[in-house]
Amino acid sequence: MSNTVRSLQPTALWNHFEDINAIPRPSKKEERIIAFMKTFGEGLGLKTVVDSIGNVIVYKPATAGMEDRKTVVLQSHLDMVHQKNADTNFDFSTQGIQSYIDGEWVKAKGTTLGADNGIGVASIMSLLTSTDIPHPALEALFTIDEETGMTGAFKLDKGLLEGKILLNLDTEDDDEFSIGCAGGIDTNTMYNYTAENTPAGAIAYQITVNGLKGGHSGVDIHLERGNANKIMNRLMYQCEKFGLQIVSIDGGSLRNAIPRESFATIIVTDESYIAEFNNRAEAIKNEYALQDEGLNIVITKTDLPSAVLSKSDTQKITTAIQAVHNGVFCMSSAIPGLVETSSSFARVSIKEGKFITQSLQRSSVESAKYNVAYTVGAPLKLMGCEVEHTGAYPGWAPNPDSAILKLMENKYAELFGEKPHVMAIHAGLECGILGERYHGMDMISFGPTIEGAHSPDERVEIKTVEKFWRLLVETLKRIE
Repeated sequence: MSNTVRSLQPTALWNHFEDINAIPRPSKKEERIIAFMKTFGEGLGLKTVVDSIGNVIVYKPATAGMEDRKTVVLQSHLDMVHQKNADTNFDFSTQGIQSYIDGEWVKAKGTTLGADNGIGVASIMSLLTSTDIPHPALEALFTIDEETGMTGAFKLDKGLLEGKILLNLDTEDDDEFSIGCAGGIDTNTMYNYTAENTPAGAIAYQITVNGLKGGHSGVDIHLERGNANKIMNRLMYQCEKFGLQIVSIDGGSLRNAIPRESFATIIVTDESYIAEFNNRAEAIKNEYALQDEGLNIVITKTDLPSAVLSKSDTQKITTAIQAVHNGVFCMSSAIPGLVETSSSFARVSIKEGKFITQSLQRSSVESAKYNVAYTVGAPLKLMGCEVEHTGAYPGWAPNPDSAILKLMENKYAELFGEKPHVMAIHAGLECGILGERYHGMDMISFGPTIEGAHSPDERVEIKTVEKFWRLLVETLKRIE
């Protein structure tokens, strides 16, 4: 196997992937990648449009003899989730992703890799630069801000697309075709508190919860991995008898990632809390020994702060967090094995007079999506939080009679000697939104195998990238 990512096959795709990974492209800060893609399209002599929100659309005419075929929309998102390990010294605002080959996989050094959705973007770029791949007319749609609200898809200017077939290149198992997805909604809460003077005789401690796998809060939610915010709360809940009061909490980071780390500062007035802490930590680590064997829970003495949350606010907050639902809410009755509804308690912040939480609810049933959002918000509302439900986006209803699905099922079996798995996915895809804006568009989502998306463990399987590319090219040849 080649020892550099740029020398992997197909070389055009991997080189484009490395090119975009050299450009910082976090959600909501995509200015540099937008400019890069605009220059890329125009440099090929192709009509290139940047719409009012920042989506980039590049149009490529059909190859000779395929002008009468249906126009195809190729779609991927430009932004990526920026996550790193706590001990990784990396500045996402200035540094490019440092990818490397690890056996049969490509990974990044201590950060997310950006294969989600960089491989999709790079594959479309490869088609736009190709001179020897037959294809119908192509409309390459590169959306922005998929990971934190699907803003690009929601605000795509009207009239930019004429294609009747959409290939979304954002699924993460090479043998799966997605023909449906969950919708989502954010639940954000805020509570103002007034700190009080630290009581005499108190002892301060720093608590660290880390080493969890984390992952995609939709695709990985059924794996029952540890949630750092919920675990941290278990170490503090019902500890009034030890005089426990919260000073600060910084838990989780991104709304769509299962939180891997949480850091808290507390005070107690009774040192016997340490024995209680150790017992709880040991029990929790035993619970997660199989699915999150790297879980680390540590307590160390720290400098005594001048102010803390009141005992009343500490009790209200820990009780509310204990009551908040996290994980699978219910399974689908229509599709065996599919999570229907879930919630991920993604972010907890206590500092400077504000207690803030962020969570993301998903469901393939619209009414259930709102039900779980209200369920998550209820205990926080009861304790006095302001609760806001924002960023709702629709799911994508499966169409098992889809023409592009039938074509690709047959092509997959012909190429690889087996049938693909046709499924819906418990994650948000832009297909639901684009399907609402462009009624009647025949849609499918597929991609290579990507594991650990939204976490520093993200990796993409090399052989499946070549397989995915081959399927994409052959599909374009067969579209009528």
